[in-house]
Amino acid sequence: MTMNVARIGLWMSARQWPHGTAERRDTAQELAELGYDMVWLGGATADLELPAALLESTERLCVGTGILNIWTESVDLLADTYGMLEKAHPGRLLLGVGAGHARMVESVTGRRYRRPLGAVISYLEALDAVGIPASARVLAALGPRMLGLAARRSAGAHPYLVTPEHTRMAREILGPGALLAPEQKIVLETDPARARAIGRAALSIYLELPNYTNNLRRLGFTDADLAAGGSDRLVDALIAWGDLDSIRTRLEEHCAAGADQVAVQILTDNKQLPRAQWRIFAAGLDLRPPAVAGAVSGI
Repeated sequence: MTMNVARIGLWMSARQWPHGTAERRDTAQELAELGYDMVWLGGATADLELPAALLESTERLCVGTGILNIWTESVDLLADTYGMLEKAHPGRLLLGVGAGHARMVESVTGRRYRRPLGAVISYLEALDAVGIPASARVLAALGPRMLGLAARRSAGAHPYLVTPEHTRMAREILGPGALLAPEQKIVLETDPARARAIGRAALSIYLELPNYTNNLRRLGFTDADLAAGGSDRLVDALIAWGDLDSIRTRLEEHCAAGADQVAVQILTDNKQLPRAQWRIFAAGLDLRPPAVAGAVSGI
């Protein structure tokens, strides 16, 4: 099977989604009707309950997990749920997996977070053993070694909290054949102070996590950029804000740098699903035509 990957996907936290069956169905159908082809779900779990709801509610919407945490998500459960969903909805589910963050993993599991690259390799070997193919998964990869692993042992990479400069570097490491789907935060707000305030609120948790801050330092940002909620330079690099033309320019920069798809996370000043912004964004980017920009073969 082949999963069609449009240039633009949507990224959102699973925690934002409604719990009721009818509300989930209506929300998924609204996204499909607006022209979105793929949704990435942050904080998904191995039972794949929410991805299943989205897949069952529409005929073509694809779903990616962003990410399944290797320390907490059972390989055996994932094998069962993935197998059922792949049989029912072939080629529409992509498993994003990754090592997560030491502070969060240790607080949840009580286990020591060590050697994340080796731990991811062991998890991928376990996925191989239960029959989940490399072509059905991507890695949450930021640094060169994890990106190299993504190229060798998966369909590609789903980097989070990155810039077009990182996308260019990631493409060089991945090579031409792998999927590259970076996440990009956007704010549909033209007032600089308000846009940056929304951006800083979203960035606050990430600027306390070494995986992200180390990657940002590799990209040339300094300790001063990372302090006090992030400098304007950092916020503007990580958050695309302004009118639709300004945001389109940032997305095009990712594509020019080698992205097959940009997973857009729309930020607002509340935690609700940004339904109004979905409509504005879809209309502004003219998503309704079903043009497909790339494909991941073998999924």
